[in-house]
Amino acid sequence: MRVVIAEDLALLRDGLIRLLTTHGFEVLEAVDNGPMLLAALLKHRPDVAVIDVRLPPTHTDEGLRVALEARRRVKGLPVLILSQYVEQLYARELLSDRSGGIGYLLKDRVGDVEQFVESVRSVAAGGTALDSEVVSQLLTRRDDRLAALTPREREVLAMMAEGLSNQAIAGKLVVTDKAIGKHTSNIFAKLGLAPDDDLNRRVMAVLAYLEG
Repeated sequence: MRVVIAEDLALLRDGLIRLLTTHGFEVLEAVDNGPMLLAALLKHRPDVAVIDVRLPPTHTDEGLRVALEARRRVKGLPVLILSQYVEQLYARELLSDRSGGIGYLLKDRVGDVEQFVESVRSVAAGGTALDSEVVSQLLTRRDDRLAALTPREREVLAMMAEGLSNQAIAGKLVVTDKAIGKHTSNIFAKLGLAPDDDLNRRVMAVLAYLEG
């Protein structure tokens, strides 16, 4: 699996290279600034990009803005944002883009290497990987479709937004897999998501949640 990394801190950048290489990823390029990141993404069109939000030259939201520009030019380019911050202005726009895998994890909340690696793989496969704190900060409004969900359905959808499978959600809520399957079916129906492959409907449901 081919990956491009953007991180301006040399030690963390080197750590990501070693970590992902150890787990079978091919690191095509690791850069430390926005212009080099955009050039690398357009040149390599990787299977997934792991990007910090704050990169030179602005040290503000350069990484997010480059990710948005790259996805405009390379439709569906999978992007995993790995940051210390939730930048709401561009994060909502990025996460609302319905093409390709997307993720947003907070550095100080990534405590498990295997879980992080699985998040990278999930995004590369077209899935989502969202930190619950990111979700809570971005959910500032709801739409009518979300208002139709029951409290339990909202709870299940929030866990879907964190990237949990039906089985994992069932374990957390101490219910059967069948019960979670029924909840997810109700969620899809209330959000107006027509029958499609289950992965795509899960992604669309999560994005509707974020947009709402």
